[in-house]
Amino acid sequence: MNDSPSGQIIIRGISGSPGICIGKAYLVDREGVNIIKRYPVSEDMVSKEVDRFKNAVIKAKNDHAKTIESLDQQLSENLNILETHMVLFKDKMLYGKTIETISNDKVNAEWALRKVSRQVRRMFEQIDDPYLKARVNDITQVSDKIMTYLFGAQDIRIRDINKRVIIVAHDLSPADTSQIQLERIKGFVTDRGGKDSHTSIVAKSLKIPSVLGLGNATRNVNNDDILIVDGSSGIIIINPEEDTLFRYEEKMARFLAYRADIERESHLPAVTEDGVSLNLLANIELVEEVVSARDNRASGIGLFRTEFLYLDLNRYPTEDELLHKYKELVELMNPAPVTIRTLDINGDKFNPYIDPVEEANPALGLRAVRFCLENEAIFITQIKAILRAAAFGNIKLLIPMISCVEEILQVKEVISKAVLELEEEDKIFNKDIPLGIMIEVPSAVIMADELAAHVDFFSIGTNDLIQYSMAIDRRNRRVAHLYQALNPAVLKMIRLTLEAAKNNGIELFMCGEMAGDPINIPILLGLGLTNLSMNSGSIPVIKKMIRSLNVERARENARTIMGLTTTDEITDFILEEYKTILPYRDVEE
Repeated sequence: MNDSPSGQIIIRGISGSPGICIGKAYLVDREGVNIIKRYPVSEDMVSKEVDRFKNAVIKAKNDHAKTIESLDQQLSENLNILETHMVLFKDKMLYGKTIETISNDKVNAEWALRKVSRQVRRMFEQIDDPYLKARVNDITQVSDKIMTYLFGAQDIRIRDINKRVIIVAHDLSPADTSQIQLERIKGFVTDRGGKDSHTSIVAKSLKIPSVLGLGNATRNVNNDDILIVDGSSGIIIINPEEDTLFRYEEKMARFLAYRADIERESHLPAVTEDGVSLNLLANIELVEEVVSARDNRASGIGLFRTEFLYLDLNRYPTEDELLHKYKELVELMNPAPVTIRTLDINGDKFNPYIDPVEEANPALGLRAVRFCLENEAIFITQIKAILRAAAFGNIKLLIPMISCVEEILQVKEVISKAVLELEEEDKIFNKDIPLGIMIEVPSAVIMADELAAHVDFFSIGTNDLIQYSMAIDRRNRRVAHLYQALNPAVLKMIRLTLEAAKNNGIELFMCGEMAGDPINIPILLGLGLTNLSMNSGSIPVIKKMIRSLNVERARENARTIMGLTTTDEITDFILEEYKTILPYRDVEE
């Protein structure tokens, strides 16, 4: 947080959705919900306490249902997010465990709910996938909603706000966000949340500026304070100075003009000025996200994270349950390709239905392909479902966190066993699908030539590649500044991987967050990447960026960039060289 002599305060958070807005602050919150005390419940009152909890759930669920019913067409594509919350009201991990805690511990419902929601939260926080980790917010928001009715507190009624304001809150659920009336609410900021949260997804669909994860905004902002919200850079400015206001009014006008330009050109292909075509695909987790992928003209699904169904059930899904989801996805996308990544979880900390084994460092433990090879029956079940779904569409099979040749050989043995079982069961399937591995640990980069001999394609997972290469815990704020996609070491690893793929005649994709940030596109194009997979909402911006680039110039600049030795030098070079076409990058001008 930065202060100026005039009283201007700048707080940095996380970009929830791009854009700039200026207006008066309007604080909203659920008073009393955070003050929870534990008190014992006598044996003869336990059933009444359970009923009190159930009634609170019913009221919260009914209120949520009314919110869904009130949505207009503008938010129809995000119904699945709100419907996910509807399911969570009766989720076994939350609902069932809370009732069990009330009965076993003989405590009040508020304390039991808080205890269970914290346990679930800790479980989710052990997941390394940032998108899945962000789902912890959904559990928290549903828990808060129920807690509101247990306390009898007044819930947030955003739909009733009749002023033209910027909302400031400790947290907002997707249901809260979906109540926003665009003619009244200019933007919003929250203490909690992150860029991959469902609240962020709804904000992006509304195209409303938001900054999340500010930590202490509600403590520093007063009602009617003048706020600048810069969702593109993830900062807010409280009571800005006159020259700051003037500068941001100009920036806001430029941003609106830029957005209008993108929307006019969203149907155009991703082809550079000199005629080189790029393949832009979408990263998704839910089948329902196909709508957004199509709307944003994705050429296929470059990464389908398969963990959600395992999260959603209090047991491992059956082969037929997995087949149903995968088949639905490929049929919706057919004939476009769908890359299905096998289970990428840390089993010992992730699943509440297996015996827990403590790991000092889960990121370096039994996760992803290691967990699957250790639990072969679970792995075979998933492989069989994928092969069966491949009979109905264009599927590629992607294995996460391969670190050595031995692992890919073991995976191939499992696939052979799955094929044999399917043949013996006389089931319809397609075994001739491309097999790929994620390049996300340094050893895979070093052994890329040898690994390429065993697979049909590589997919670079930059999120983990940066974390493991730079020895950075992405959740540790003390070292977060070192997590840089444009670090020279990261770029050299990308180049090594690309050369190995080229030398062995296999396809190369990038499916990490790096692919969806415009500042990275010139160097990725210059190095030779042409298959990029990203959040579908990023596709129109990246397409516009690509249409402004010249490949030959990008290659020349890439040679210069690869000779630089610091992240700052590389970033400054790209910002200067491409300043006329980079979006959202004029904050400090």
